Amino acid sequence: MKTKELAFVSMMAAIMGVFGLFPPIMLTFTPVPIVLQNFVVMLSGGLLGARLGALSQGLFLLLIAAGMPLLTGGRGGFSVFVGPSGGFILSYPLAAFVIGFIVHKIIKKQNFLNIFSATIVGGILTTYAVGVPVQAAFMNISFLHALKLSVVYLPGDLIKAAAASFFILKLARVLRPKLKITTSKAS
Repeated sequence: MKTKELAFVSMMAAIMGVFGLFPPIMLTFTPVPIVLQNFVVMLSGGLLGARLGALSQGLFLLLIAAGMPLLTGGRGGFSVFVGPSGGFILSYPLAAFVIGFIVHKIIKKQNFLNIFSATIVGGILTTYAVGVPVQAAFMNISFLHALKLSVVYLPGDLIKAAAASFFILKLARVLRPKLKITTSKAS
């Protein structure tokens, strides 16, 4: 890995930690809080690409596992991975990879709608596909019930996906040449 790539991976992991300073919004009916960190997951994949985006989130998870209190609400340590929100947290590298792959390898035209679609698939559908079954298992409820509980997160996640798409579109022109990230067809 080149020094510049390492710097961007580390920077995105650090930004995840900064977004962990925002307090979680706790809901009365589920132990999984509403957080802003998944916004940065979307940014990392869209800006850094599949490989570097996933590496940045993997680095973040390693820091969490080592005990650094970087998750929203000052949480850290291995125990955060074995709870109702563990699946959502563990999905971060996969979500960043999927977003990066779609944005940089599949999308032919870089515009807001296409990037927004990629953030929905990678940032929302992928995290829900991993997080909801884990939530159901730890809460000892059915998958369908956990999915119904997760619907409350959808409006906020769509807003985060739209904001991330806007920033990906604007910042990509600056970052991609620095990282030499190519897309299937640049804008």
